[in-house]
Amino acid sequence: MIVKICGLKKAVDVAAAVENGADMIGFVFAKSKRQVTIEQAHQLAQNIPANVKKVGVFVNPTEAELTAAINGVQLDIVQLHGQEPTEQANRTDAAVIKAFPVKEGKLPSNINDYPNAYILLDAPAEEYEGGSGKTFDWDKINSDALTKNKLIIAGGLNAENVQVAIKRFEPYAVDISSGVETNGEKDPEKIKTFIKTAKGVE
Repeated sequence: MIVKICGLKKAVDVAAAVENGADMIGFVFAKSKRQVTIEQAHQLAQNIPANVKKVGVFVNPTEAELTAAINGVQLDIVQLHGQEPTEQANRTDAAVIKAFPVKEGKLPSNINDYPNAYILLDAPAEEYEGGSGKTFDWDKINSDALTKNKLIIAGGLNAENVQVAIKRFEPYAVDISSGVETNGEKDPEKIKTFIKTAKGVE
């Protein structure tokens, strides 16, 4: 199972994710309490080995903002959380994750407009376009309509429910941020436990 740990701001948390087998590290460039600058992400990225993908999270960025972050941090993947045009998702300088909020148990009608992107399903947040840290109604989603090898599940995951989500959706990857935090800060022990649990490692 591919595991993405998102919203990292400190070197100690990046180290905890890398050392315990995270496959993707997410840096949030959108307005958020987890937001980092390109310079900060660049410094943190120095400690990420090549086999771990660096992901930048954006909400309705300009093309110039995307390009600056891709080049400045050497991002492997951009994650788009807003109403980005399909042209931004059909890029060649980085892979793309297109995030969709699942509202009232329904998949968005435009979910098939991004055929080249990984599709991330998340619960909608009230205050901004990113994740809410809550689960959406898993039982209402017909995941048979989704391409499993491009599906990423996020929203309210933790070490207690991640295996349930994996069995339910059989996704390509799982994505977590607030679920590995204590009092709003990343918790290295929770990072370790989540990765091991998601991957089925004792």
